[in-house]
Amino acid sequence: MQNTAAETEISFIEVGAAEAGRRIAMRVRRADKPSGQPTLVWLGGYRSDMTGTKAVEVERYAMERGADCVRFDYSGHGASGGAFTDGTISRWLEESLAVVEHATKGRLVLIGSSMGCWVALRLIQELRKRGEGDRVAGLVLIAPAPDFTAELIEPNLSDAERASLAERGYFEEPSEYSPEPNIFTRALIEDGRVNRVLDGTITTGCPVHILQGMRDPDVPYTHALRLMEHLPADDVVMTLIRDGDHRLSREEDIAKMKQAIGTMLA
Repeated sequence: MQNTAAETEISFIEVGAAEAGRRIAMRVRRADKPSGQPTLVWLGGYRSDMTGTKAVEVERYAMERGADCVRFDYSGHGASGGAFTDGTISRWLEESLAVVEHATKGRLVLIGSSMGCWVALRLIQELRKRGEGDRVAGLVLIAPAPDFTAELIEPNLSDAERASLAERGYFEEPSEYSPEPNIFTRALIEDGRVNRVLDGTITTGCPVHILQGMRDPDVPYTHALRLMEHLPADDVVMTLIRDGDHRLSREEDIAKMKQAIGTMLA
């Protein structure tokens, strides 16, 4: 019996030195025969892991199309090591770059979900700095949340949350998706300011397809429209899903995601 996508074997790489070292878990699925197509790279959201519905469906689609696929967990997420509360955009970006270096060759299609879209945009900036920007053949952004710490969290902090950040170094809020609360640390928020992408033109050098639900309670669709304004030079398509939520994991949402990826592979 053929393995399903979720059962792809886990491998690990070490990222960071000494006390900053952490073990990053990846699921790398190679096509049966080389096809010359870009590798699909999944970049998950805040507190999401690589066994989520969309991540598994991306790999399944890669198998159908005969493309390679890489999924991984940021530190503090899923099967990776490290403490979640040590996590920052810079740290998760470092891990994403290490995975791309270790597990891929040639061209890539980056598929980001929520916070993963922010990481994807920063990843392109870093690859461009290295002269490798042309490796990215396409970008699919699902419910994109770039700069969410500065744009969506900081302006809406209550007095109690500000006090908790000052005194404890973090604050908690209930999560719709987990019995455990979301934890937002002072380090995450401060690091978010230095990783901002909505402060000028974002040059990706590749086609971009944004999928955004209009009933998203976490990231308002106006945030995706704002992102689009910062992508003026690129071939950008946005699909607004009138009844879509933040997860966009329904069958019809997955179909739209696969269609967007398929365009990038073609």
